[in-house]
Amino acid sequence: MYDRARLIELFRERALKFGDFTLASGQKSTYYLDGKQITLHSLGLRLVSEGLLGLLDRYEFSAVGGMSIGADPIIGGMLTVAAEKNRKLDGFLVRKESKGHGTQKYIEGPVKPGDKVVVIDDVVTTGGSSLLAVDRAQDFGCEVVCVVGIVDRLQGGAENFAARNLPFHPLLTVRDLGVEPIPTESGGS
Repeated sequence: MYDRARLIELFRERALKFGDFTLASGQKSTYYLDGKQITLHSLGLRLVSEGLLGLLDRYEFSAVGGMSIGADPIIGGMLTVAAEKNRKLDGFLVRKESKGHGTQKYIEGPVKPGDKVVVIDDVVTTGGSSLLAVDRAQDFGCEVVCVVGIVDRLQGGAENFAARNLPFHPLLTVRDLGVEPIPTESGGS
């Protein structure tokens, strides 16, 4: 069962760090959220997987996926929880670069063109890596029905998804963790 309060507690204990950081988006930050400290922890992954599947109850989709390596444990967790609930669900991984041999594709997994899919991420800042995963899934022929994240840093990701007409649903925001969002340097893009 999804326990939001316990997930927040785990983030504060394991994943929230303070200092001077440069994020994947290139933005500077006084705090860092290391999502892998949650998704590579048994209880953390269980809570995230149950929470994300609950967020997605209103959508029709057959697969979840995202950028490898960040989305990999989340995909595995969601597939396991779905199986426990007798819900059929597939996963797919999106490569940053195409496979250099064999099929040379960006998408790995049992998805096929026409499938309705959800793109997942751990921590969303501007949404850049999720949007790359969306582009790769769409180029492959999938229909992306929404994007979900574990934590939204409230630094432009939601606006960038909205600009692409992609519904976005985070489990948590940085405010839930007791942190105020850092103003974006480029106006939220």
